[in-house]
Amino acid sequence: MSPKVSKEHLAKRRAKILKSAKQVFIEHGYERTTMKLVMDAADVSRGGLYQYFSNKEDLYEALLEADLSQAVSATEETLETEVKSHWELLKQKMFGEDGNPDDEMDPMAPSNLEFFITGRNDSRRRKYGHERYKLGLKLYANVIKAGQQTGEFSSKYDSELIAKSIVSFIDGLSLDGAILPIEEVQLKEQSFLFLDYLKAVLEVKEE
Repeated sequence: MSPKVSKEHLAKRRAKILKSAKQVFIEHGYERTTMKLVMDAADVSRGGLYQYFSNKEDLYEALLEADLSQAVSATEETLETEVKSHWELLKQKMFGEDGNPDDEMDPMAPSNLEFFITGRNDSRRRKYGHERYKLGLKLYANVIKAGQQTGEFSSKYDSELIAKSIVSFIDGLSLDGAILPIEEVQLKEQSFLFLDYLKAVLEVKEE
């Protein structure tokens, strides 16, 4: 009889695999990454890896799901408390904890593009992409809607429509950043310009 393995141990091992896999995808990209590379990086056997993930696509979806789902859940929890500034919260969700744009591109962005573009004709991938898109919209739309309800933001435009413009902006920068030199993209400058657009649309009055 094989020894029982605790749920905590299984969760830790899964987290270790995901952490190692993320670094492999960053280094090699989605298409060139193999399950063997992930096995070696995570120092697990073939059986140990396939115990959690049936294939590379399943593994990558788990990586994508973890980051975005956590962000949405954390935002919902924050909105249940008293938020001093929905504008500052929105900037944090777009640009990180300090809410300030910089020239650092998400290292997973090129692999994300590969994943969705190469699978654009695959029904499962398209369905997953659509679900992820809706989850991304929810992340921003919830903050905007809450700000509109308190009167901090203008209600001239629908919260989901504004959220769509944010997602389109971020996706566009990700595409540019994946194929162009960072100095040509001007990530930081474009981001500040986009914030000016959002301030105008939401009629933000910063102190």
